[in-house]
Amino acid sequence: MPRRTATMLASTLILIALFCAGLLIKVPYSEMSPGPTVNTLGEARGEPVLRIAGRKTYPTSGHLNMTTVRVTGADYRMNLGQAVWGWLAHDSVVVPHDTLYPDGKTEEQSTQENAEEFSQSQESAKVAALKELNIPVATQVVVSTVVKDSPAEGKLHAGDVIKAVDGTVVEEPGDVAELVTKHQPGEDVTFTIVPAKEAAAAEKAGRAPEGGRKVTITTEKAPAAEKGGKDRAIVGIRAGTDHTFPFEIDIKLADVGGPSAGLMFSLGIIDKLTPGDLTGGKFVAGTGTIDDAGKVGPIGGITMKLVGARDAGARYFLTPDENCAAAAADIPDGLTLVRVKSLDDARKSLERISAGKTDGLPSCSTS
Repeated sequence: MPRRTATMLASTLILIALFCAGLLIKVPYSEMSPGPTVNTLGEARGEPVLRIAGRKTYPTSGHLNMTTVRVTGADYRMNLGQAVWGWLAHDSVVVPHDTLYPDGKTEEQSTQENAEEFSQSQESAKVAALKELNIPVATQVVVSTVVKDSPAEGKLHAGDVIKAVDGTVVEEPGDVAELVTKHQPGEDVTFTIVPAKEAAAAEKAGRAPEGGRKVTITTEKAPAAEKGGKDRAIVGIRAGTDHTFPFEIDIKLADVGGPSAGLMFSLGIIDKLTPGDLTGGKFVAGTGTIDDAGKVGPIGGITMKLVGARDAGARYFLTPDENCAAAAADIPDGLTLVRVKSLDDARKSLERISAGKTDGLPSCSTS
């Protein structure tokens, strides 16, 4: 066989072997890519994303789009060829599998966690928006979870409002643990509560729950791994915060999880509750967590969200301050990044965009 022919045959066989290896060899990586964007002022699957009842609302126009990232599932294993292709592609990112699913977390566990974070982000978005508009929001301490086989099981339930412990009014979730741990294990502690159903009915009516009934629970000693001190008394609940809104605000968006839509939900609520047009008809997208005080926090997958926003037609992107450095490193053509640290920052920037006064917008390229 001529040498040239033998060399070509050997090269072809090597390429075939490499191609097969690329298909067969699994690597511990996952892929992130741009997900859908949704206008919080519009509809999703035929239903309004934001629905407000019991309060006057105003017409809106333009877009305030929340953005998402699509990720491969926990059980999905990329092959070497897919990983290389993902690394070379501009509209996807390949990351270690453990980055998305740490500690062997299953896809079901991740979905549940994302759903809980999404629910909490909706609550904080409502609170932050109403506070920004100086609309009072009542806060109450509630039972978040009841530990299985604990003294509280069957006596307290998730959603019960905790009015007092041993007759002392509670104002923060931390007050509950502080009052319970004043006891020794085996002693009784008395909770004054409003049952979850009564509390839900009061919230629907736009008022704080009234009255309360007493529930006595015998404490037990905290497990050694949890107690953080000798013979600490517990009843087996976790306390949290809930809010009573003066009117109904409903956020509906299926198949989305995580906390990163909080900022855009808040802005959508503000736009619907205030006269005028917050966007001036412009296409604005963005991302960012939000807390009850209106502080905007960082999110993951910022570069993918920028690409998704640009592809959807956005011209401006509200970017959390802590994500600005990563976002500014690769800005899609035609997209202007606007730095935001708080809900108030975002609202003021939108007012400038609406008025066409964009020269002074806070940029991710400036501090």
